[in-house]
Amino acid sequence: MKIFRGLHQPGLAGMPAPEEPGRPVGTAVTIGNFDGVHRGHQAMLALLRSEAEQRGVRSCVLTFEPHPRDFFAAQARKPELAPARISTLRDKLADLQRAGIDQVVVLPFDARLSSLSPQAFIDEVLLRGLNTRYLLVGDDFRFGARRAGDYALLDAAGQAQGFDVARMNSYEVHVPGPGSGGAGQRVSSSLVRAALSEGRMDDAAKLLGRPYHISGHVLHGRKLGRELGKNLGPSAPGGGQGFRTLNLRFAHWKPAASGIFVVRVHGLVEHPLQGVANLGVRPSLDPNDVNGGRVLLETHVFDWPAELGPEGGYGKIIRVELLHKLHDELKYDGLDALQAGIARDCEDARAWFATHAQTRRQTTRDRI
Repeated sequence: MKIFRGLHQPGLAGMPAPEEPGRPVGTAVTIGNFDGVHRGHQAMLALLRSEAEQRGVRSCVLTFEPHPRDFFAAQARKPELAPARISTLRDKLADLQRAGIDQVVVLPFDARLSSLSPQAFIDEVLLRGLNTRYLLVGDDFRFGARRAGDYALLDAAGQAQGFDVARMNSYEVHVPGPGSGGAGQRVSSSLVRAALSEGRMDDAAKLLGRPYHISGHVLHGRKLGRELGKNLGPSAPGGGQGFRTLNLRFAHWKPAASGIFVVRVHGLVEHPLQGVANLGVRPSLDPNDVNGGRVLLETHVFDWPAELGPEGGYGKIIRVELLHKLHDELKYDGLDALQAGIARDCEDARAWFATHAQTRRQTTRDRI
């Protein structure tokens, strides 16, 4: 998958292709923020990919950074209006690649883009920028300044300017969350955010079609975790080696999920590793620490692979799946209380894994 930051770049589908000089290729396009790339997004991307193959053009996702609501919240100086973020840009792009998309264009959402009229957006972005031949949108899609553009306007423009327009109805699943009443619910990023904020990780996984995850490079931190827990003895959580953590930065100030989680870690060795993680701002520590008060995902792996050595995690790209929420972040009175709290979290997470392993074995026997 090719990623383009902005329009009018060599190799972008609206420009001459290197393998076919002078001949624009054209695209099948869909537009959206795609925060979380949930099951509704996945259904739309599958349809887009099918239409692109039938037409002999490239599938292309047009997305924005920052999120338009982030931009308008900053303009209004009301940060509370900004949506909580499900995915970092890294994870969004990785999910779009897994969906089989050929190209992603990340447009900076700024004052100029926000002020484009619907027709100017069609002319400048869809036609001159992307050479759109087919456009797929959701049933509630709006675009252009003051969200004045809608499907009817797109359909009329498509007939007049030579591109096909289609819309996809909402994708629904049954999620037994608050207020569902057992009925199907439209899958949306808002619904995923609500599940994550309430710690309903099973519901979030059902909406996403996979466990919720965060990925990134493992960074150096204060290395406080390796000191905590050393005095508890080899039989305690951490094995007398402290609570070493793998630190990932969440590149947005407002994550949709926060708290202490049972997790599974991919990318260190061939098999996933069990652990416990803190996602948030670490209220028990100095806000002016080496991480600058940023949101961190700090993961402690229960059984550290000996072949990695004590420093073998740094620089690796890992994916951490958040499987179950234990509790919200807590502010402890001191390091001794923090150490005891982490030890309890480790015990609770190990118990959760043991219970779920037993449940899976029982389910397997029942099927047999």
